[in-house]
Amino acid sequence: MRKNLTLAILLIGALTLVLGCTRYLAEEPLKRETEVAKAPKEEAPELKRLAPIEEEPELKPLASIEEAPAEIEPSEIKEVVSQPARKPAFKGFFNVYTDRVARDNHYCPSGWMGDYGDLRLIENWAQQPHSGKTCIRIEYSAKSSQGAGWAGIYWQNPPNNWGTIKGGYNLTGAKKLTFWVRGEKGGEIAEFKMGGITGEYADSASASAGVVELTSKWKMYTIDLVDKDLSYISGGFCWVTSYYDNPSGCVICLDDIKYE
Repeated sequence: MRKNLTLAILLIGALTLVLGCTRYLAEEPLKRETEVAKAPKEEAPELKRLAPIEEEPELKPLASIEEAPAEIEPSEIKEVVSQPARKPAFKGFFNVYTDRVARDNHYCPSGWMGDYGDLRLIENWAQQPHSGKTCIRIEYSAKSSQGAGWAGIYWQNPPNNWGTIKGGYNLTGAKKLTFWVRGEKGGEIAEFKMGGITGEYADSASASAGVVELTSKWKMYTIDLVDKDLSYISGGFCWVTSYYDNPSGCVICLDDIKYE
């Protein structure tokens, strides 16, 4: 009897265990589905719209390169740079030389030309000047030291300016250039002129008294400047002579050279 009772209890326990397992297996899937259903759904991240791709700027065609201007003729260059703007220096008169120590002298006898080795210049010659205390004495030996057969001197501003640098004076308003000259013996032949220096900074005008024969006495000569463009003059005065005109050489004196 006791044995049967024990067997019955074991059967009841086994049955209970089977029923419990069956219930567990049936409820577990439902529980999981419920938990999944209750879990908050994560929203998909918002997709931001991509910035529009900027279009490449339109490449404009390069402007056509203009052809370089034709080469400027030398005469055009001369016209542009040979006459720098300067205030007029002429105010009724403009002295080149009156006396060696005169403060109002202008230009310098620096432009020796041709047979310059045949020349001797004395600016403070005190014997028989036309006025004041001194005059200019020029000695020409006619030895053709440089083989040129002629010689001359330019009075320049600045000294030794052959049209390569800015200088000169604006002598607008002057009507004539006057000077006094005499020969040591008489019969000396020479030419006297103004302006005529060429180069990058060329003189704006030139004029001459022509070739003259001197006497042993002081005489005034005049170079006419009416209607001349005197806005830029770096060669204020010039004297020229030659072996052919003075084969034995010559000596001359100059004084009171001025623009009027």
